Amino acid sequence: MARQSGSSEDFARPIRRLLVGGLVLFLFVIFIVWRIDSPRAERFRAAVVDAVVPRMDWAFVPVTKTAELVEGVQSYARLQQQNQDLRRELQQMKAWKEAALQLEQENAKLLDLNKVRLDPALTVVTGHVLADSGSPFRQSVLLNVGAARDGIKDGWAVTDGLGLVGRISGVGQNSSRVLLLTDSASRVPVTIQPSGQRAMLAGDNSALPVLDFLELPEEVRPGDRVVSSGDGGVFPAGLLVGSVVLSRDGRLRLRLSADYERLEFLRVLRSQPSEDISGPANLIGPLLPDAAAALAAESAEASDG
Repeated sequence: MARQSGSSEDFARPIRRLLVGGLVLFLFVIFIVWRIDSPRAERFRAAVVDAVVPRMDWAFVPVTKTAELVEGVQSYARLQQQNQDLRRELQQMKAWKEAALQLEQENAKLLDLNKVRLDPALTVVTGHVLADSGSPFRQSVLLNVGAARDGIKDGWAVTDGLGLVGRISGVGQNSSRVLLLTDSASRVPVTIQPSGQRAMLAGDNSALPVLDFLELPEEVRPGDRVVSSGDGGVFPAGLLVGSVVLSRDGRLRLRLSADYERLEFLRVLRSQPSEDISGPANLIGPLLPDAAAALAAESAEASDG
């Protein structure tokens, strides 16, 4: 066995030497041929290249595929970077869009404030909402107008340019509190158009205040326009409040025209005090001389008595 293994190794060693020597000789010949500077050698080299290179495309497939793979990875990296840039720009655009919408809403409200037509005798003070102190038990907001600078007084009506919001309930030197119509302590006399029904709008801390004390509820229809009646002298007459809706429990409620979701700028209506009439006789007309003398005599007797 040792002799057989040794003999096979002795046989393979000369073959390897012969192959290596032949390969070196072949490479040396190629080197010599490629270094010969003659027209014949040049034509021979061109013929060899034309015959061999087109048939060697299969040898370049791995290199080509590797180059394409590297290019694809680089392209994917560029696409990922562009995607991140686009996401960042989209977030910035969303922020700008939100700011533009807020400015548009603010501008629309200011325009609505300028378009509202009220009694020429009424003057207004526009204030900015500083804080919303709304709670399940109290619905109110704080304005940056007060008694010292703007002469705000309790009870004055407040609108947002679209409809009645509430009334002043608490005044400071530089700020004031607005009690909203949705507050449970709010009671406003209103008129329902076109039926002319008088009612009392009562807040119950919900988005839809209740219409109470209706004389003829059957004459009121959902969608009827509701304005302030001016009864009691608290609110000026004719201020838009909202429209009638029928709730699920069958009660008539009011959908407010004011945008309670975005109370930013509010108008305080400066109500002028009503004129007191002290002389009841002046309501009828001027007294005749005899009647005036009789009235004077009665007054004198009463004073003597």
